[in-house]
Amino acid sequence: MYLKIKRLIDIVLSLIGLIVLSPIYLILIIAIKLESRGPVLFKQKRVGINKTHFSILKFRTMKIDTPKDTPTHLLENPQQYITNMGKFLRKTSLDELPQIWNIFVGQMSIIGPRPALWNQFDLIAERDKYGANDIQPGLTGWAQINGRDELPIERKAKLDGEYVEKISLWMDVKCFFGTIISVIKSDGVVEGGTSVKKVKED
Repeated sequence: MYLKIKRLIDIVLSLIGLIVLSPIYLILIIAIKLESRGPVLFKQKRVGINKTHFSILKFRTMKIDTPKDTPTHLLENPQQYITNMGKFLRKTSLDELPQIWNIFVGQMSIIGPRPALWNQFDLIAERDKYGANDIQPGLTGWAQINGRDELPIERKAKLDGEYVEKISLWMDVKCFFGTIISVIKSDGVVEGGTSVKKVKED
């Protein structure tokens, strides 16, 4: 029952977000175009509900010659690929704003496991153990407020499983406000899998 209510909440809040945040979208689009050549939006194949694939949307934060389908933390010297505007977008998580459209059209939810890259087979397999591939992926989730990039795959998948087991309005409220706190504090944002908290993995 809650999943139907959850989808309704996603539609209403994402529509409000698209309207209210439109001035910010415009400012960020202009800033991205002024700094570097290439498209404003970055599209990447991700794993959706029941392991279907969809194109996640982000504001582009990296140069157009960056290797494709590689998590930032696996790149050699990732800082060389990130634009100055991209550093700001990643630090503030504003690069994720276009995913409000993914939520509105039903490819994602506001709260849920972060969608894995199509080739993150180890994470996908680990999530299978907990049923975490059987619900809509989210803009943010239980794992994101409990470690984010600092977490090993096994721990991240287990936290995603805990969310699936306890999914409820209260759980979503905790994730939502926990995310706001984490973004303000830049918790768990790690460059290259080290303890240097600079660059996001996903």
